[in-house]
Amino acid sequence: MFTIEKALREARAAIGSTDARVLLRHVLATSNEFLATHPEQALTVEQTTAFQALVARRELGEPVAYLISVREFYGLEFLVTPDVLIPRPETELLVDLALQRIPVDYPRHVLDLGVGSGAIAIGVAANRPLAKITATDISATALQVAQQNAERLIPFENRANIAFIKSDWYSNLGDTLFDVILTNPPYVAENDPHMQQGDLRFEPANALTPGGDGLDAFRAIIGQAPIHLHSNGWLLCEHGYDQAKAVRALLVAAGFQSVVSHKDLSGIPRTTIGRIGNALNIY
Repeated sequence: MFTIEKALREARAAIGSTDARVLLRHVLATSNEFLATHPEQALTVEQTTAFQALVARRELGEPVAYLISVREFYGLEFLVTPDVLIPRPETELLVDLALQRIPVDYPRHVLDLGVGSGAIAIGVAANRPLAKITATDISATALQVAQQNAERLIPFENRANIAFIKSDWYSNLGDTLFDVILTNPPYVAENDPHMQQGDLRFEPANALTPGGDGLDAFRAIIGQAPIHLHSNGWLLCEHGYDQAKAVRALLVAAGFQSVVSHKDLSGIPRTTIGRIGNALNIY
């Protein structure tokens, strides 16, 4: 007979204490406090089988977020599937910087390019209910996940303020102008060894790398951004640990001002932003 204590002890050797607790908490639909205070609680045969199956998959490297289908981001719990990237803590910096540029009491039009799970767009929407948000992705399945998250996490009365559009960057947006554009696009270089390590092995490759040197998505997004921004509008880009200089150069070349890179909590330049002075002076 498996108890909570025995299940955790056996799993700990294979996948570590933290992941073992997360998976068992998921199977039992309970809390860490319950696991700690009821070590002799017996698991049913079904619970034992389900837990051992998840441990085996995790031991092979499958991300915990995909195993339990959720990931916390910006204080919200997002549904995630293998069709979308797993939201990461460093991306919360992008939301922080966006909220600084979107007033609480005045509507602004915001564009999220490459919405994925919806973490960035919904993180903004949850904190700026007056903002009108357009969220795009080239993947129809990713858009479905984002829409599910919007239905779960955005109050019904505010849900009309966020629209999801299948689009290859700006291709289906027409002549709409935005006050703030946000993006966490594919930016891993094609031959980066990290693509064969850890969680990245299981995440959608087209959401991780655009191929080549990893900068093609930035070239497309930054190059066209001025014609999609109001004068004095902002473009905020999350990028790789070693790409800040290159992204700053692309922003300056496209006519952006106030270009600056911001570091994440690990001290890594993670997000670079710029303001367009005159949206009509592109080249």
